Amino acid sequence: MINKLFPLISIAVLLSSCSKKKRTAMSNETYQPPKYDTTAIDSFSAGATNVDIAAKIRMSSKVYKDSVAAVLKQQEEEKRLKALLDKEEERKKKEEEKKNNTTAEPAPVAESSSQQ
Repeated sequence: MINKLFPLISIAVLLSSCSKKKRTAMSNETYQPPKYDTTAIDSFSAGATNVDIAAKIRMSSKVYKDSVAAVLKQQEEEKRLKALLDKEEERKKKEEEKKNNTTAEPAPVAESSSQQ
C-alpha cells in the first residue's frame, strides 16, 4: 500500500508545483526607459565647461524659450492692467474734482439795490 501511495502523492505534488504561472516579464506598454540628463563636453576648447554648455543647452531648449515667452507675456499684461488702473483712477479723480468744484462754489447772491 505504501508503494502505491508514495508515487500518487509525489505525482500530485509534482503536478501542482509545475502548473502554468503568469509570466512576470515587462511588456512594452509598461516599460519606460530612464531619462538621462547628458551634457556634451569639449575638453579641448577654451571656456567649454560643464556649466557653460549646460546653460547653452537649456537656453536653446523649447521649454526654456516657451517659459521666457510666457514671462514676457505676463509682464506685458501686468503693464497693460496697471495702465488701465491708472487711467481709471485719474478719471475718478477728475470726476471728484469736478464734483467738488461745482459744490464748493456758492451760488452768486443777488445784491440788493439799497446798498448803493
